[in-house]
Amino acid sequence: MSLADELLADLEEAGDEGEDLYPEDEEGDSDGDTGQRAEGGLEDIPEEMEVDYSKAESVTSIAKLRNSKQFSEIIDKISTYIGKQRKNSDVAGPVESDPEYRLIVAANNLTVEIDNELNIIHKFTRDKYSKRFPELESLVPDSLDYMRTVKELGNNLEKCKNNETLQQILTNATIMVVSVTASTTQGSLLTEEELKQLEEACDMALELNQSKHRIYEYVESRMSFIAPNLSIIVGASTAAKIMGIAGGLTNLSKMPACNLMLLGAQRRTLSGFSSTSLLPHTGFIYHCDVVQSLPPDLRRKAARLVSAKCTLASRVDSFHESSDGKVGYDLKEEIERKFDKWQEPPPVKQVKPLPAPLDGQRKKRGGRRYRKMKERLGLTEIRKHANRMTFAEIEDDAYQEDLGFSLGQLGKSGSGRVRQAQVNEATKARISKSLQRTLQKQSMTYGGKSTVRDRSSGTSSSVAFTPLQGLEIVNPQAAEKKVAEANQKYFSNMAEFLKVKKEPKV
Repeated sequence: MSLADELLADLEEAGDEGEDLYPEDEEGDSDGDTGQRAEGGLEDIPEEMEVDYSKAESVTSIAKLRNSKQFSEIIDKISTYIGKQRKNSDVAGPVESDPEYRLIVAANNLTVEIDNELNIIHKFTRDKYSKRFPELESLVPDSLDYMRTVKELGNNLEKCKNNETLQQILTNATIMVVSVTASTTQGSLLTEEELKQLEEACDMALELNQSKHRIYEYVESRMSFIAPNLSIIVGASTAAKIMGIAGGLTNLSKMPACNLMLLGAQRRTLSGFSSTSLLPHTGFIYHCDVVQSLPPDLRRKAARLVSAKCTLASRVDSFHESSDGKVGYDLKEEIERKFDKWQEPPPVKQVKPLPAPLDGQRKKRGGRRYRKMKERLGLTEIRKHANRMTFAEIEDDAYQEDLGFSLGQLGKSGSGRVRQAQVNEATKARISKSLQRTLQKQSMTYGGKSTVRDRSSGTSSSVAFTPLQGLEIVNPQAAEKKVAEANQKYFSNMAEFLKVKKEPKV
């Protein structure tokens, strides 16, 4: 399929979508029919694109809106009403029953038809003038500027240079490009009849554009008493457009916000231009000044917000409440506040400095459980003394099985703080306090110490030789036993306080 066939297929689909979106309503009121005819006028554009207007005799044969009865009646009524001042109190009952309101809806729909008529006249002018200056179409894409330029230049392309009238239409850069291109164009001169047809088409387009602006001014001046709150939010022009398409203010107030946002969503395919650049699901609210003032990435979100507020404002206007526009001002202020909130820059992430290296000791957790844990895992006094070593002394091994493991300063004289745990020298086993008392009592009960227990010399005997009596049986350990008893009583490792003398109170 060629590129031209694909373009025609897309245009046919656009026409089908338009027919489904705006079906004919034979029983509808005059306002609804006018709105449908205005929207349906866009469906004829794709078919007209296939027509070559270069062979048309005059512009009046293809553009018939200006000479129609509907156009002249609406313009005359606008001239009648435009000098009168209306107040909000003049509207009683449903606003749709007011005759001037019906005129506003009809005038608003007429502006849509005027836009379609201008597209047709632009295509007619372009087809006719391409014989003289075919490159001008690409240099001046705007339809009205193109027709003003054609009317000013005519057959004489030398008018591009130093033309004050043309400077009011185009920018200096565009004029320079047009003048350079005009000097090298391959177009041929037009006949007097063709020039007359082009001038007539340009005059008609400018007149229709002037009528459209006049309608806009009138509609905007009357929207303040028909829908004051809605006009404050989106402007009088946009309010009149969405109210006309909806079929009246009452129908607009019954419409949900999601549908109100799509009012005016059209695939406007201008003659010879692609429709791919048009955004889908964007209506009049998306293109109003309130939404277009935001960055492109926020416009769809803003259109949804504005549509919701317009729904509320239209319901207030339909019941003739808040005629001074207070609700509209409050809603618009809320919209602007949210817009400002969306565009606020994110908060600057502050870089926290590193903490000072010499911090004070932090408060640790206290409590019974924590104290028990410290006692269980902390370094005891016994372990501290066991870890200490005396300088220039050979340490004794604590156990025969663990060679090289000593007790350090634990139990040595001079420490005076911690006593060494009692160890049985025979078995190298630690002895509890109760077992020590039992052994001491046994040694005292059975009297004396054996050579085995004492590990004393085997030649020791109880018979002593004295110079007086010769042989004398004595107890060689009697003195030692007395010392042991005294130590056991007063200086034993297991000794306790015998008597505590209480001091008298003073």
